[in-house]
Amino acid sequence: MLIALDMDGTLLNEDGKISPENREAIANAQSLGHIVAIATGRSYMDAERQLRLAELECPVVSLNGAVLTLPDGSIAASRPLDKEDIIPALRWMNEINELYYEVYTKDNVYVELDKRVRLEKLSELKDEDIPDGVGWLLKAMIAKQFQQAAVTYVESMEDVWSKEDNHIYKALAFSLNPEVLKEASTRFAAIPGLIITASHESNIEINHKEANKGNGVSLLAAHYGIPAEQVAVMGDSYNDLPMFEKAGYKIAMANAAALLKETADFITLSNVEHGVAAGIRHLLDRK
Repeated sequence: MLIALDMDGTLLNEDGKISPENREAIANAQSLGHIVAIATGRSYMDAERQLRLAELECPVVSLNGAVLTLPDGSIAASRPLDKEDIIPALRWMNEINELYYEVYTKDNVYVELDKRVRLEKLSELKDEDIPDGVGWLLKAMIAKQFQQAAVTYVESMEDVWSKEDNHIYKALAFSLNPEVLKEASTRFAAIPGLIITASHESNIEINHKEANKGNGVSLLAAHYGIPAEQVAVMGDSYNDLPMFEKAGYKIAMANAAALLKETADFITLSNVEHGVAAGIRHLLDRK
């Protein structure tokens, strides 16, 4: 059996780490001969760091399926974006103060220094200076971005996409202004060959149209010779839907979006209650 796990809101707890309970459940499943994989929107280095801290080795479907990396670090498949097509939209995002964005290569996450400074200033705002109802969301989003492990700051994003050997696999943008986010989504949606997803209502993620968690997990299953009906997945967000659509068994977290819960075969505990461990126990009991 192949068990594919989302990270944020699924495998990682409120501290952004793999709990001992989840770690033990993964190791147990592996000892029984099952393949446990990570399927995340994060970069490979970010995901691998979390695995290393927990003393785990797993294949990683990173950047929403854009890169498939095996436990030995070799790349089994990748789907980069066409830089020339997306650069105009990226340049537009540079000019929007209300919009923070990142560009992902295989090994790094690039952020323009000026955007990071603005984000830090937002994180320092007092509650009374933040619009009602979004203060907690703003701070949660900023905290999540600050958890990124492999972030490189550049004076200008031009330094990133101007390098010929820098392949861009994903772009992420977030904003508390829904109109700004809608405009960003519209601009990228007009570019052929892209797919726009979201891991939260206040962000968008841009990938190659063939790069999604569903395709990535399917490629991984084929690599190990595991049929689709023997693939189980766990997730909580909208970008997990593609792998829910292709898996033989689907587990939604208690904290998952309603749409995932509606399509799930089983709902486990939340990510702060070691829901992955409970989900793996449920899978092994079914076997």
